[in-house]
Amino acid sequence: MELYESLTSIKGIGEKTEGLFNKLGIYTVGDLLWNYPRDYEDYPDITNLVEAIEQAREDGIDLVNIGMKVALAGTVKTPAIMKRTRKLNIITATYFCPDKPVECVWFNNTYIRSGINVGEMVILYGRLKQNGLKYKLEQPNIYTIDKYNSFKYSLQPIYHLTRGLKNQNVRNALRNAIDAIRSDGFTDDFLPGSIIDKYKLVNYIDAVEYMHFPENFEELKAGRRRLVFQEFYYFILNNALQRRQEIGVSNSWDFSKDTWAINLISQLPYELTKGQRETYEVILRDLRGAYVSQRLVQGDVGSGKTIVAFLSMLIASENGYQSVIMAPTEVLARQHAASFEEMASKYKLPVEVVCLTGSLTAKQKREAYERIKNTPGLLIVGTHALIQEKVEYNNLALVITDEQHRFGVKQRESLGEKGQSPHMVVMSATPIPRTLALILYGNMQISAIKDMPAKRLPIKTAVIKENLRSNAYNKIATEINAGHQAYIICPLVESSESSESENVMDYVDKINKYYGGKYRISPLHGKMKPGEKNRIMQEFADHNIDILVSTTVVEVGINVPNATIIMIEDANRFGLAQLHQLRGRVGRGSDQSYCILMDKSKGKEIIPRLKVMGESTDGFYIAEQDLKLRGPGDFFGVRQSGEFNFKLADIIGDADVLKEASAEVDNLLSEDDKLDNHPKLKLHLNSFVKDNNLIL
Repeated sequence: MELYESLTSIKGIGEKTEGLFNKLGIYTVGDLLWNYPRDYEDYPDITNLVEAIEQAREDGIDLVNIGMKVALAGTVKTPAIMKRTRKLNIITATYFCPDKPVECVWFNNTYIRSGINVGEMVILYGRLKQNGLKYKLEQPNIYTIDKYNSFKYSLQPIYHLTRGLKNQNVRNALRNAIDAIRSDGFTDDFLPGSIIDKYKLVNYIDAVEYMHFPENFEELKAGRRRLVFQEFYYFILNNALQRRQEIGVSNSWDFSKDTWAINLISQLPYELTKGQRETYEVILRDLRGAYVSQRLVQGDVGSGKTIVAFLSMLIASENGYQSVIMAPTEVLARQHAASFEEMASKYKLPVEVVCLTGSLTAKQKREAYERIKNTPGLLIVGTHALIQEKVEYNNLALVITDEQHRFGVKQRESLGEKGQSPHMVVMSATPIPRTLALILYGNMQISAIKDMPAKRLPIKTAVIKENLRSNAYNKIATEINAGHQAYIICPLVESSESSESENVMDYVDKINKYYGGKYRISPLHGKMKPGEKNRIMQEFADHNIDILVSTTVVEVGINVPNATIIMIEDANRFGLAQLHQLRGRVGRGSDQSYCILMDKSKGKEIIPRLKVMGESTDGFYIAEQDLKLRGPGDFFGVRQSGEFNFKLADIIGDADVLKEASAEVDNLLSEDDKLDNHPKLKLHLNSFVKDNNLIL
């Protein structure tokens, strides 16, 4: 079996199941193998009801609203009862654990009755909740004692799913695929043998199997380390090869005029911060340098990167050149365009602005294309629509990509060809420690805006446990009643059969019920169609929504100054840099803003990482602390490398592996700078870049 074969080549997968996998973006055997678990579940010890209740109280868990996952040993004394409604088959049975009754309920799961046998001791695994004086388990799994003990101490993978596809379906498909690959004698590896030996890495297929079927935590760490090394190695190698091609491209642009920018700076109602001024000046030097430049501008959330971008584009316009700023969402693109037009009008700047996004009508797009083709010095704002073949630029000399925009190889080449080697600025709100940024952005000069505008109020941050949830909801209500808006962030879109994490869809119902339908509440998540996401974000920006319950999709691309409070559920599952960026969705206006982090880790004490968030609003300090507090073993739910499109690697938790991979790339290229002696590696590299659409 080969990695490029279709899913139907795997035993047990027919057209229907293949269609379900396709919904998750899984089309080939390789896609399935690279669909790594999003988490792992460590099953608890078998207990009885009294012990479970005492443990919940000790951990401060709310059994009424939230519940806790338990494994109860119990016996049923009477047969299960099934009730039929128009839409549901409801099965109920009362188990005694050992002498205290627990009501168990299942929905549309008629086959479960075959496992409910009077007098048989079984293990019930599910979420224990309290209902008045009674206790119940919602949809628990039933195991024999031997079966439960067989996997109690192993790590059970949890996958992203879609309706109709269960966790066990994914596991079965992976087991069959890996077994078939091994039986066919698959021996290919994606790293040079010398590196595998030097760092004692496991081979590729073992690494994949350890990720999906770890016997223990040590196996999981070994498999993951191998695959993380591979991701970093290919990323850095491709970066280095591209940098060698780009170094020394002569700068044919003339950026001698800058009076419009100088005049604007003198008229602004505020002074540029030291970081803003220094970054603007260094970009100006880049534009006037001997070679075409590429610069990364790291600016903390709210540090004022946008005005630096506008000033840079203004210089291009005065010299007769077009410039582009590419935003991650349509809402943010429109906000940028409106802001630029407002400044041009207010300060009487002789510039034109056009906004090009995918949602424009065909007529509007034709008009935008015409303006871009025929208007020198145009300021162009947009999304991915800017790289379509129909767009013809007129002396495009400067390209800026906005925060966390996934700007891949193909897009970059496309704009480069359209603009005849334009200068490039990448603006990132991810505060990466400089030592790591130099590796990840090795083909760019790096600048940082570390200070904040004088009038920006620091966001007040509180880290709380479950017992203070009602206080958090009351604070949200206080802000909304004052005319403001709120975000609530959940890690999941829908409920998972294996996860305790909050999910957007159930949360909307829960919070609506809590507030009695008093507020306008709407969900937002990545599975929505682009048009629907843009509509909801625009409604929130227009204050037609009071509370936006969202996944981390809101992390990129919405600026709502009226939003003054954000609550992040399961904050212990996020990396600090990601939490800091999420926090940056508020604090964008003149009002005091707040961030509430819900720590659901076990125990009453706040975990050390989250204490950092409560102590500081400095993204660069937070990134350094994250580097100190996390290591390769701490990788459940805290990845924050989304900007680079890695599947596994985390730039903070895997910093040591990142440095090792970088050193090996340097060694390789010092001996074989074009990979002429490594044809197989070159072939794999091209495939890796294509499949991952790497950011460079």
